[in-house]
Amino acid sequence: MTSLTKSPRRALPLVLAAALASTSLVAIAPTTALAVPAGGYADLVETISPSVVFIEVTGTATKPQTQIELPQGMPEELRKRFEQMMPGQGAEAQPVQGLGSGFIISTDGQIVTNNHVVDGANKVTVKLSDGRSFEAKVVGSDPLTDIALLKIEADVDLPAVTFGSSDSMRVGDEVVAMGNPFGLGGTVTTGIISAKSRNINAGPYDDFIQTDAAINRGNSGGPLFNNDGEVIGVNTAILSPGGGSVGIGFSVPSDLVQNIVADLADDGSITRGWLGIQIRPMTDEVAQVLGYDAPKGAVIEAISDNSPAQKAGLKKGDIILSFNGTEIDELRDLTRAVADTDPDQTADVVVLHRGKEVTRAVKIGTLAAQDA
Repeated sequence: MTSLTKSPRRALPLVLAAALASTSLVAIAPTTALAVPAGGYADLVETISPSVVFIEVTGTATKPQTQIELPQGMPEELRKRFEQMMPGQGAEAQPVQGLGSGFIISTDGQIVTNNHVVDGANKVTVKLSDGRSFEAKVVGSDPLTDIALLKIEADVDLPAVTFGSSDSMRVGDEVVAMGNPFGLGGTVTTGIISAKSRNINAGPYDDFIQTDAAINRGNSGGPLFNNDGEVIGVNTAILSPGGGSVGIGFSVPSDLVQNIVADLADDGSITRGWLGIQIRPMTDEVAQVLGYDAPKGAVIEAISDNSPAQKAGLKKGDIILSFNGTEIDELRDLTRAVADTDPDQTADVVVLHRGKEVTRAVKIGTLAAQDA
């Protein structure tokens, strides 16, 4: 069975909900700007590698929920033998350690990594490429995009990398991945962008860059660079039958990461817009009746009481065609567009209501943490 694995300390396989759709090959004209640097990547790696860090995490293992009651008066030697045969029996929860990667984005010590690298950590230690170690503070994290922001305090300015535009990258462009696979330390791999805007059913905001650059467990949170040494993605997951790289890795695009990091740096939390609806895709039959070449938009399945959608007059069965200028071709287009809208901002929503296109002005609410 093919599995989707987030590649750091707790690489639990997640079964893909659906097979990836096949795509036709497209010929891409070569570009000198993104060609392999003359002489290879050595100069580029030498420049950017000091900004890539290795992360060690200490957490606490969950104590087994099922405990066998041992008989009263059992001899101590027999009790010890029984506990050795039953791992965890009679023992307190033990510390567990994990590894991941990250990269420095500011000279004062801000570091980006994955949420699943530091989730549940009691202690986070950041190791620089020069051997120095620092205990890191988790400024904030966002499980929905799997991004976390750390902070370390050093007595000197630290080497930082900058973000590039993930949107400007094309399928076929070359990339460099760096990180700490299997705890081996600084490792560099290269490849190309295999696909963009991948939905792997990992969350509501899936928009992954797919790459064939080798990414393994421990690479999570590490950067994906373009040939200018700019970060265009954060390595997050791999598709693998056995936990190792098979040339299908996924990175959170930098255009999304920058917004998340800026929000986390502000107050340690993420603020997202809220519309207050449940949606489903348009069926092929409905698309045919409406005269569309293919299904599009988002069909409103239900509306929450006292929600922005209800107050704006949206109705069950309405089909949302665009949101604040963003065309809605599939459900995640709407999910991301609403989430990226500041609360209390008014958005124009074009809906198909009883066969007619109408525009509703909706004052966006704030997504509660329990709804995220």
